[in-house]
Amino acid sequence: MHINNVLIYNFRNIEKLSLELNNGINIFYGNNAQGKTSFLEAIYICGTGRSHRTNYDRELIKFNESDAHIKLDVSDEFSDFKIDLHMNINKKKGIAIDSVPLKKLGELFGHLLLVIFSPEDLELVKGSPMIRRRYIDMELCQISSIYYYKLQQYYKVLKQRNNLLKSIVKNKDLIDSLDVWDYQLIEYGIDIVKLRMEFIENIQLLAGNIYRDITNGNEELKILYKPSVNENNYESKLLKNRDRDIILGSTNIGIHKDEMMFYVNGFDLRSYGSQGQQRSCALSMKLAEVELIKQVKNRTPILLLDDILSELDKNRQEFVLQKIDKIQTIITTTGSYDIISQRLKNSFVFYVENGNITFEN
Repeated sequence: MHINNVLIYNFRNIEKLSLELNNGINIFYGNNAQGKTSFLEAIYICGTGRSHRTNYDRELIKFNESDAHIKLDVSDEFSDFKIDLHMNINKKKGIAIDSVPLKKLGELFGHLLLVIFSPEDLELVKGSPMIRRRYIDMELCQISSIYYYKLQQYYKVLKQRNNLLKSIVKNKDLIDSLDVWDYQLIEYGIDIVKLRMEFIENIQLLAGNIYRDITNGNEELKILYKPSVNENNYESKLLKNRDRDIILGSTNIGIHKDEMMFYVNGFDLRSYGSQGQQRSCALSMKLAEVELIKQVKNRTPILLLDDILSELDKNRQEFVLQKIDKIQTIITTTGSYDIISQRLKNSFVFYVENGNITFEN
């Protein structure tokens, strides 16, 4: 899969832009806050429907403008298609594939397959459990429409249950209504747990092999999914925590509390791993995403590297650059430009300044 052309209007600090991309490596360099990450963000939102930097679409529209537009011309192993995304400060964003408007955001997943790796992803190991759940959810949504549907339904039920919990504080007669929401929460939650467990088993094999290569076979990475509930205890745990949930006005048991753990040679990487080990783990997980998408979707995703090479030492930089052969990759960088350009002779190079992007070679 690769993006042929990109058109952007009034997105972040990019006023107007039309670019043709290389099917291989594309390097975007320049100083900070010039528009490099904004360009990656524009591509990312066309694959997922949302930004990886903000939850507010208004922030994506150029200052003093009312709307923004992004168009991508994409080719994959089977067909060519166009993605057209429009944002307006007073309306919900609109997305179309080959001029056919999508009714729901979930219909976008699976068209433009992306793997993004940014400095924030280095927090995958030592950051909060929410970061790790988001990693699992975003990857599974790309490869499984069933998972996306189950996840959406789960959070709708969770919202309704939490609203009911708040109402019960004022009216105890409503407590029996919780059974209806509990039943649905359990139904969707159990299915999500099963899909997450299967995903972790698959990503474990791939990431484990990559981590082994990074460490020259000296270290073994193990990834464990730790659900807070299972098919046998979900109902009993909800009942046991019901009084607490009512007091707090929120549901404290369920898949929204799950965790993923990393171990190297048997030691908890979050507590005992060095910074180098933690970064090697995050790198392994991201490269494993690429391989898993290839296996499941039979298509090659596009890799977005957002100034990540500057966060890695020379050996890990070289490892990444060796792995991106035959993958369309968009790299943003500041200090690592010389290293990349020497290593990737056939790449397209773009200079970014004040929202303007210039093709150099």
